[in-house]
Amino acid sequence: MQLADETDSGTIIDFGSGWGNLVIPIAKRYPHRQIIGYELSYLPWLTSRLLKQLLGLKNLTVHRQDFYQADLSSASVLVCYLFPQAMQKISDKLRLEQSNVNFLISNNFALPSWQPIKTIQVDDFYKSPVYLYKISNKSENEYI
Repeated sequence: MQLADETDSGTIIDFGSGWGNLVIPIAKRYPHRQIIGYELSYLPWLTSRLLKQLLGLKNLTVHRQDFYQADLSSASVLVCYLFPQAMQKISDKLRLEQSNVNFLISNNFALPSWQPIKTIQVDDFYKSPVYLYKISNKSENEYI
């Protein structure tokens, strides 16, 4: 969430929000921002929906939908903790679509052919990297 502090304002979308481990704390931390989670698996989606209701998080919406089909027109920031093939699909989606996405934050897996503007290491056993990418000016992120 340290990197999300550097993204100004706007809607934050979590691709693969799972059980709500990240999307719920984000919604709590940024009550003035709209937070959207996408999760395809039924039980994690249902759990995060129930937690949203129990915690009264009015700024959080959780969709049971494939995030590759998500409309990014309202997104300012994308957050993800996915695998390399998914990151490639996201890279392709960002290059093909006209969206308002300004930043992408990725835990552990880099966005292929993009240069992060900042990388931090999580204080875990693996010293996992978390990448911050500036997306808004696509000309700066041409394939390397």
